[in-house]
Amino acid sequence: MQITASTVSLTVDDVAASQRFFTTHLGYTEQAAAEGFASLSRDDAAIDVVLLARGTEVLPADQRDRRASGLILAFTATGIEGEEARLRAEGVEITMPLREEPWGERLFQVTDPNGVIVQFVEWVTPPAPENA
Repeated sequence: MQITASTVSLTVDDVAASQRFFTTHLGYTEQAAAEGFASLSRDDAAIDVVLLARGTEVLPADQRDRRASGLILAFTATGIEGEEARLRAEGVEITMPLREEPWGERLFQVTDPNGVIVQFVEWVTPPAPENA
């Protein structure tokens, strides 16, 4: 088997709202769309995103009424400080401001209109332990 692409499917209440958020602010483009469905992608290594309306019959019966929750869609990127500033200037609410963790991870988060958390991560070299 050779995997040629990766896609995450997110069940949301308002497909159009998430689609606008991803295309307006995150650089995604629409690949296909229909009532209650949108397929989005980017020209880089980002995972493709499929948005499905909650209740859609294509979903297994026990999954139809669930929303995307407890999930963080994380993108490893460069220049996230500039991205945070750009998104803030576009009026996107930064739901977790840029911070740096002791293990060398810089990150911030935004949340789309359906509650999908999108995290941007940039790895930096953590400081060397003292007296190493």
